[in-house]
Amino acid sequence: MMNARDLKPVIQVENFSKSFGSVKAVDNISFQVIPGECFGLLGPNGAGKSTTIKMLITLLPPDAGTAIVNGFSITSQGAHVRESIGYVPQSLSVDGVLTGYENLMFFGKLYGWSEKQLKDRVPLVLELMDLKEAAHRQVAHYSGGMVRRLEIGQAILHQPAVVFLDEPTVGLDPVARHALWKHIQELRRHHLVTLFLTTHYMDEAQELCSHIAIMNHGKIVVNGTLQELRKIAKLPKASMNDLFVRFVGPIDSEKGDLNNVSKIRRIARRLS
Repeated sequence: MMNARDLKPVIQVENFSKSFGSVKAVDNISFQVIPGECFGLLGPNGAGKSTTIKMLITLLPPDAGTAIVNGFSITSQGAHVRESIGYVPQSLSVDGVLTGYENLMFFGKLYGWSEKQLKDRVPLVLELMDLKEAAHRQVAHYSGGMVRRLEIGQAILHQPAVVFLDEPTVGLDPVARHALWKHIQELRRHHLVTLFLTTHYMDEAQELCSHIAIMNHGKIVVNGTLQELRKIAKLPKASMNDLFVRFVGPIDSEKGDLNNVSKIRRIARRLS
C-alpha cells in the first residue's frame, strides 16, 4: 500500500536560505508538502516562518535554494505560482466599506474571472464560509470570526491547489477559533485543498495539522506527524505544547520588540 508521503509533493523546498544583512532568517531548510494535507510550520517569533511563506508565495526571492509549488518554480514561474495559490495574511485584506459579496467580486476580478463566472462562484463561497446571510452587509459590521472567514473565502475563490494561512486565528476568541477550525477542516477534507499553516496556538496545530515542521533560529529542528514527533521526543503521550517546548526550549516571554508587540495588538484589535 502506498504511503501518503510517497505521493508527488505539491510543495518541494530544497536548501532554502534568506538573509537580511548579517541575520540569517532562513538557514538551508528543506521539506515537502503532499497534496491534501494540512502542513503546519511552527516556531517562536523570529524563527523564520513568515520569511519562508513570503518566499514560497513569491513576495521574497530566496538567496539560495529552490522551491516548486504546484509544479512551478517560484523563481522562474512566479506568475503561475501566484495564480495557483491562495494566501491569508496576518494583516487585514478586506475592505470594510464594501459588503462581503462586493469584496469577493472585487477579489475575483483581480484574478481575471469574468462577471458571469463570479456570479456563479461567489454565492458558493459565501455559503461555504457561512456568510450567506451577511453577504450584503458592510464588512465593517462583521465580527472578527466573520472577517477571517471572508478572508479565507477570498483566498479560495479562484479554486487554488494550495492555501497559505499565516496565523489565521490570531486575535479571535475561543468560540470563534473553534468555529474557524471547522471551516479549515472542511476545506481539506471535502474540497481537496492543501493547507500550509503557521500558528502560535499549539492546540490549533494539534487539531488541524497532519504534518508539522518546527523552526528555530532559521532552521527546521524536527519534521513529522504528531506520532512521529512523540517518538523522536520519546514522549508517547505528549501534547503539541509539550513537544514544542521539548524541541525549541522554553520561550523567553521578554524577548521580541516593540514592532512585534504593536503588530500583534493591531491584529487583535481589528479582529475583536
